[in-house]
Amino acid sequence: MSEITTSARPEGFDPESLKAAARSIQHPLVRALLVLTFTTGLVDAVSFLGLGRVFTANMTGNIVFLGFGIAGSGGLPVVAPLVSLGAFLLGATAGGVLASRIGDHHPQHIARALAIEVSLIATAAVLALAVDLRPNALSGDIVIALLAFAMGVRNATVRRIGVPDLTTTVLTMTLTGLAADSPVAGGSGKGSVRRVAAVLAMLSGALAGALLLKTSLVLPLVATAGLALVTWLVYVPAARRAV
Repeated sequence: MSEITTSARPEGFDPESLKAAARSIQHPLVRALLVLTFTTGLVDAVSFLGLGRVFTANMTGNIVFLGFGIAGSGGLPVVAPLVSLGAFLLGATAGGVLASRIGDHHPQHIARALAIEVSLIATAAVLALAVDLRPNALSGDIVIALLAFAMGVRNATVRRIGVPDLTTTVLTMTLTGLAADSPVAGGSGKGSVRRVAAVLAMLSGALAGALLLKTSLVLPLVATAGLALVTWLVYVPAARRAV
């Protein structure tokens, strides 16, 4: 298994060595990011299918839906995308502050970011259990804000790590790289396994989220919080041992 190499940085964190090592799907960081990519499918299934056609992880979709909603097309909402976008930006700002302060301490950085994510999603799950959540209602908007804030923190954290093709929330450049670097296009096909794994992770997460929603909106939220917690408990100790 690949290791995170040491350097003169605090806690031995060498971002370039980490990025290079994480090009292998066997690397623990890649596996952790793939689990989080799976949870993106769960989160967006909750928000889009359960809370009224709004994304809490995929902000590109929200921008497009907001434009459609302002135009009055398709009965798409306006308030919910605005709530999601605002909360996401606040979360990304908080994640950026976290990265600037402890980003060189990789295990601590990941632990803090995952702690925030687990706490927010668990709070959303408790709220969903206690209250009848409805689209275009305050209760639904609160859950949208909690999920979007969590995804903002995660995106800022993953951006700091910078593993290619594993943003955990969007796949456009991953799919572009898969096609553009393929042997058909004259490329080497390097990284295709990692890219395909990312696509399958999000697809399977969305499928699982849609199926769980047929029983309860709480279930995919609990699954998301649980998987993020497991990622925290498994990856962070491994990262600490490696440095």
